[in-house]
Amino acid sequence: MSTISFDLSGKTALVTGASRGIGESIAKTLAAHGAEVILTSRKKESLEKVEQDIKEAGGKARTIPCHTGKMEEIDQLFSQIEKEYKKLDILVNNAATNPYFGDVLNATEEAWDKTMNVNMKGYFFLSQKAGKMMVENGSGSIVNVASINGVRPAIMQGIYSMTKAGVIAMTKSFAKELAGFNVRVNALLPGLTETKFSSVMTQNEDVMNIILPTIPLRRAAEPDEMAGAVLYLVSDAASFTTGACLVVDGGALA
Repeated sequence: MSTISFDLSGKTALVTGASRGIGESIAKTLAAHGAEVILTSRKKESLEKVEQDIKEAGGKARTIPCHTGKMEEIDQLFSQIEKEYKKLDILVNNAATNPYFGDVLNATEEAWDKTMNVNMKGYFFLSQKAGKMMVENGSGSIVNVASINGVRPAIMQGIYSMTKAGVIAMTKSFAKELAGFNVRVNALLPGLTETKFSSVMTQNEDVMNIILPTIPLRRAAEPDEMAGAVLYLVSDAASFTTGACLVVDGGALA
C-alpha cells in the first residue's frame, strides 16, 4: 500500500503576492513542508518579514520583489530564478488586484487595464515562463488562485469577476497543453476570506449581513484554510489531478 506524501523537500516554489493574506499562508505552508520558497510581490519590506518568519521556523525562503503586472519585471524575476536556481518546481499565482468596487456601467478604462494586467496578463506570462522551465525539467505544478466569483460573478465586482473567470479558462488551457510533459496546472477557488484585500466587505457589517446567509458555514475563511488546498495540489498526493478547480468556499456554491 502506497503512502501519500505532502513532502516538498528539494522543491523550489515561487509564490506571488506572498507578503500577506492567502499568499503569505501558502508560502509558509510550502516552506513548512520542505520547499525552498521564492517570495514575490511589489514591496520588498513586507516580503522580508515573511522571509524572516519562515527562516525562524526552520524553513528556506528568499525575497525577490516583482510587480506581476509589468512584463519587464516578470522577465527580470525569471532571469534571476534561471540563473540562481536552474529550475522551478512549483508556481503559485496568487497576486491579484481589485481597484474598482462599483457597477459595470461606471467602470473606467484605467480600472479595466490595471485589473487585467495583474489578474490575467501577469498569471499568463508567469505560467508561460514557469511552464517552459518545468517542461525542460520534466515535471512541475502550477496553481492559479482564482475565485468563486469566476463561476458566479459578484455584484459590484464585475471586472474582477471577469478576470477570475479568465483565470479558470487559462488554467484548463495550460493543463491540457502541459499534461504530456508531466506538468500539472490547477486552480484554487476561494470564497470570502479574511484578508486586507477583502476588508472592504468583511469590515462592513451591512455587507456581511447580506453575504453570510449565502455561506452555509456562516463565516469567512481564514487564509490558512486556503493553504492546505494548495499544498495538496502541488504535492505528489495530487499526482493525477490537473485542470481541476478546487472550491474552498464554506459551501457558498453548493
